[in-house]
Amino acid sequence: MKPAAFDYHAPTDPGEAVALLAELGEDAKFIAGGQSLVPMLALRLSVPEHLVDLRRTDGLRGIEERDRAGENGAAGADGVLRIGACTTQAAVERSAEVARAVPLLARATPLIGHFQIRNRGTVGGSLAHADAAAEYPAVALALGARIHARSPRGERTVDAGGFFTGMWTTDLAEDELLTAVDFPVWRGRSGFAIEEFARRGGDFAIAGAAVAVELDGDDRIRRCGIGLFGLGSTALRAAAAEAAATGSAVTEVDADDVARTAVAEPESIPADLHASADHRRHVGAVVVARAWRRAVQEAAHA
Repeated sequence: MKPAAFDYHAPTDPGEAVALLAELGEDAKFIAGGQSLVPMLALRLSVPEHLVDLRRTDGLRGIEERDRAGENGAAGADGVLRIGACTTQAAVERSAEVARAVPLLARATPLIGHFQIRNRGTVGGSLAHADAAAEYPAVALALGARIHARSPRGERTVDAGGFFTGMWTTDLAEDELLTAVDFPVWRGRSGFAIEEFARRGGDFAIAGAAVAVELDGDDRIRRCGIGLFGLGSTALRAAAAEAAATGSAVTEVDADDVARTAVAEPESIPADLHASADHRRHVGAVVVARAWRRAVQEAAHA
């Protein structure tokens, strides 16, 4: 099928983009890389009357370190790596800065589709689309990312924990533009891992887990983050599993216990042609346990 007819708009700065969206209302949609929206247009699952193309919009791309206060500069302890919403996944994949400062994001990116998709797909597009089986939302949850949005009313920042509100839905208002994401830089004795199970390379995951662990000087778990994908209507943070592990000696935390607690948290695990709910829960426990072990091992040797 082909998309229904629409009017095309190409703003050159974020202010013009949000003004256009406010003017056009609910009949308009932003498009960045188009890797999620274009298939929906072709299948006519989405039929907007206006498309506002962000590819030529200045100020929405780039990767830069910021300090704790959010100012430009080296990302020291508790600093962040700010990534513009229209930065492509391929740029993230190639970035030495990302690999050094936010290893979990660097390791998640090659799992997204195929390189042709990553050449067009964007960081902001993936988060705003909020697919339950996508990698970036789970990474954002595990690390405690903060998401910047702009509208005609001004700018605001949303914690990733409150951003994903349901299937393909987020906290963004209809007139808001996702402009950038701050990924916290975990220093010290930290380890990171992402594991997923898919039928074929490049497919959406049947189940996946992104894990971050930081140890203190006594080999106790200072903090940890577990993001789940493919196991609910949206990406989920395994808060109970994190709370149970935090503060414990790392040798006393059993990876299988962490996994069982994590996959028990989703209220409802989806079933479809690819996997039953029971199969997803089983596979989910396996990938959580694997990711936990790898992250802990890396943290112990950091």
